[in-house]
Amino acid sequence: MITRLATTLLLSVFLLPVLSAAAGRPEIDTQRSLMTIRVFKAGFLSAFGHEHEISAPIQQGSFSEDKPAVELLVDARKLRVMDQSISEKDRAEIQSTMLGPKVLDSEKFPEIRFHSTEIDRLGEGKWIVHGELTLHGQTRPVKVTVEGQNGRYRGSAELRQKEFGITPVTVAGGTVKVKNEVRVEFDIVGK
Repeated sequence: MITRLATTLLLSVFLLPVLSAAAGRPEIDTQRSLMTIRVFKAGFLSAFGHEHEISAPIQQGSFSEDKPAVELLVDARKLRVMDQSISEKDRAEIQSTMLGPKVLDSEKFPEIRFHSTEIDRLGEGKWIVHGELTLHGQTRPVKVTVEGQNGRYRGSAELRQKEFGITPVTVAGGTVKVKNEVRVEFDIVGK
């Protein structure tokens, strides 16, 4: 279950990389920035399933408030299942499923990219970022809510796995499954 949700989150992990030096935009500090994908459970016997937290390290990216724009790149092969409430064996199995051909197929589709197409200012330090997310080889529009100031930005986006060609994982004949919707959360810091 986590594997497919993580894949979807990575897609939310989401901003298309551009060489910021070439674009003249501040770079994202990839060491201090965090992206997390939250995968939720559903189904009649969902009490027996797990919700998953997946770490999606940002490989590179840039942003600008002056000329509103953002781009991000995530290496899908580096997504990690972080669930502490399960055994190491179960975590490894979920990790393998998430990165494998049933969910993210990270060897075939190693990059998750996001780039903004329009940014609406909602007020001081608040924006809605419209953009395109490429995940699992498919590019779809996404909307991201963002708050921040002084080079630090927090926000989230809701993604639907099926929109990116990912079938949510199911077990026990569908009585335990991963929800189609996943939530991508981020805390981005500029250099």
